[in-house]
Amino acid sequence: MGIGDLTDKKSDTRSAAIAAGVILLVATAVLYLMPNVIVWLGTISPWLGTGFGVLVILAFFFVFWLRARYQRRRER
Repeated sequence: MGIGDLTDKKSDTRSAAIAAGVILLVATAVLYLMPNVIVWLGTISPWLGTGFGVLVILAFFFVFWLRARYQRRRER
């Protein structure tokens, strides 16, 4: 185990922390605004409001699925 190994692990940890922070901030903003957008879209069509809510929740899980897939590929 050389010094380069420690630097790489530190960099990976920092990268993961930055990615998690960005995901958390974006998710917080979207989920904070989501009820207002759903109500607004619901005035146009209840199906439109429901569809938007479902898509936002699915997108939240999709981001974590993509991140896990990226991490698995990177470990190979």
